[in-house]
Amino acid sequence: MPESTPIPVAFVLKGYPRLSETFIAQEIAALEARGLDILIVSLRHPTDTKRHPLHGQIRAPLLYLPEYLYQEPLRVLRGWWHSRRLPGYRAVLRQWWHDFRRDRTPNRIRRFGQALVLAAELPERYRHLHAHFIHTPGSVTRYAAMMLGMPWSASAHARDIWITPEWEKREKLRDCRWAVTCTAHNVTHLSALSDPSKVTLVYHGLDFERFPAPPTWRPPRDGRDPGDPVRLISVGRAVEKKGFDILLDALARLPSDLYWRFTHIGGGPLLPALQTQAEKLGIADRVAWQGAQAQDEVIAAYREADIFALACRRDRQGDMDGLPNVLMEAQSQALPCATSAISAIPELVIDGETGLLVPPDDADALAVALNHLVVDPALRMRLGNAGAQRVRRDFGMTAGIAELARRFGLAA
Repeated sequence: MPESTPIPVAFVLKGYPRLSETFIAQEIAALEARGLDILIVSLRHPTDTKRHPLHGQIRAPLLYLPEYLYQEPLRVLRGWWHSRRLPGYRAVLRQWWHDFRRDRTPNRIRRFGQALVLAAELPERYRHLHAHFIHTPGSVTRYAAMMLGMPWSASAHARDIWITPEWEKREKLRDCRWAVTCTAHNVTHLSALSDPSKVTLVYHGLDFERFPAPPTWRPPRDGRDPGDPVRLISVGRAVEKKGFDILLDALARLPSDLYWRFTHIGGGPLLPALQTQAEKLGIADRVAWQGAQAQDEVIAAYREADIFALACRRDRQGDMDGLPNVLMEAQSQALPCATSAISAIPELVIDGETGLLVPPDDADALAVALNHLVVDPALRMRLGNAGAQRVRRDFGMTAGIAELARRFGLAA
């Protein structure tokens, strides 16, 4: 249930600011604009060398917790000295020990230490904690809220849902005041583990004030002119669940007489392996690796491209995307999308109407879909325009922000 009056809220994030989590910055900025007093609590310091312009608009103060306990032992000790006198400390200690016996990892210890510091250093005016991601931030938030005797809530997204054990999700959903998640697919999963009334669908959506109207015209490239190749793009961190290795395999299977260029935007640990794969496939001269970019640069790249491709899959740890924001962003610029029929992606992309869907881990099927888009500019235009119309009609951020504002006690 929503609070009756707006109460200052501490948002607990895994890292801030992050280029790959524009949706969180968008949410914070929008709630601030509606008058919510927010403190950003981050478990990690930033690693990205760039920032989105949106980050510069956020006024919320920042509290960085010790990223690793051994780096700030005196701060952790002061946190324990203060928190041990809080009324909920003994209950939290019992809960943490119960959790640790089921998850004997250093990360579990770190979560408790960070919660001690948060409980000790949280300014008094913040009387509600909200975790973005139900796994690590959810644990720190839960432990700190129990110590302080205050309510907490959570936003669940993708990786945090699929790598968290069911016992942990059940207990966190039981203890939190409410939870929101960003796809209907997630709602079905989490509602089966909890009181269904606790879990609400809130699409991230896009702030269309930050996204220009799509280009009114794109060159009708068809892959036959070596001087004007078809331009394909993908955006995302180079991690297994994004399927960039599958996408490279699919590109290598396109007919040899088609002319195309592929641009990847994003950082990530698998970039060197992907670059080596492109060399082995003989397509390295057609691939440009742009690295992490700010959002205005990404939008400009969408507008210059002809096709957006993303080969999402479930990785070996069980993690998978929910509804990647980059698909919505690409569609906002009338880019036809070829992507995987997995998780919540079919909630956005309707096969043959607003994009093309293929089975995950199927390079042959993806190559066929890409081939259709490369050689047929009329198909690209039809799918791209339909996708742009649908995303602007059904996936704006306004409804989701209104629901969050209501839950945080803000007036409509």
